[in-house]
Amino acid sequence: MEYVYAALILHEADRDITEESVTNVLEAAGTDVDESRVKALVATLEDVDIDEAVAEAAVGAPATATPAEEAEPEEAPEEAAEEPEEEEEDEDEGATGEGLGELFG
Repeated sequence: MEYVYAALILHEADRDITEESVTNVLEAAGTDVDESRVKALVATLEDVDIDEAVAEAAVGAPATATPAEEAEPEEAPEEAAEEPEEEEEDEDEGATGEGLGELFG
């Protein structure tokens, strides 16, 4: 993943994404550089419009996040109903000392 980040940093800085520049960024970050991975990355990105790819990824992220966000409100009331019961149990156990035995074996 750090190889892709290096390419994105170079792109944001309006620098050419070359083997040398990617290697320099990775070395500056203290990463052990695998030359074959650098070559593969640079070759893959030759025909890619990075701005377009980032825009597509940004559009895809909210679309995939939406179903998860819709599911959260349904789960929240159930969790809220369960929490007071658990707290009551904890209070009862703390008062009698029974809960401590479970904690310490």
